[in-house]
Amino acid sequence: MNKTIYIIRHGETDLNFRGVVQGKGMNTDLNDLGRSQAEAFYRYYENVPFDHIYTSTLKRTHQTVQRFIDKNIPWTQLPGLDEIGWGVYEGVESSDAVKQAFTDMLGSWVAGQVTEKFEEGESPEEVKTRQLEAFEHILENEHARNILVCMHGRAMRILLCVLLNKPLSEMDQFPHSNTTLYKLEYDGTAFSIIEFNNTDHLTIK
Repeated sequence: MNKTIYIIRHGETDLNFRGVVQGKGMNTDLNDLGRSQAEAFYRYYENVPFDHIYTSTLKRTHQTVQRFIDKNIPWTQLPGLDEIGWGVYEGVESSDAVKQAFTDMLGSWVAGQVTEKFEEGESPEEVKTRQLEAFEHILENEHARNILVCMHGRAMRILLCVLLNKPLSEMDQFPHSNTTLYKLEYDGTAFSIIEFNNTDHLTIK
């Protein structure tokens, strides 16, 4: 069955604004800008006949698509869509030491060392495993042709590699900002990108 899948990142939170890493262990709310981004996305796409909404278990994704949920579109939370676990760095204020730790870790991932992770955190390979399970569930839904997925920045980058059959080391080829849209088509066998890093909804006054 062919499917069209709209994958968006959640709206801005105060930790996003401050440059603090959240991860799956930080269950933060949208801030005022994040709520306005969510409203802009809703107004731009409110007439898309979504059959099902999938979010992570974290409330910043629920809040981003709440206006669609309020239309009584079926909604499922999947832990497989949660953000990567950044371990001991979640919620830690930015500093030169923190920035260097992330530079080193992201560099190792780009070099193909995708089983590396921070203490108490997750590796991209571990995130991939839970995402594959989540998307198996999504694709099994025969009643859903137009699907809205709201998730998180790093997890979205990993997922796009997974769906497009790219090595995880290429995840940074997928830029994102808050409420960025990646629109994909699924032909029953493979995924293709129809819209790349689309934020048109944020430019409408």
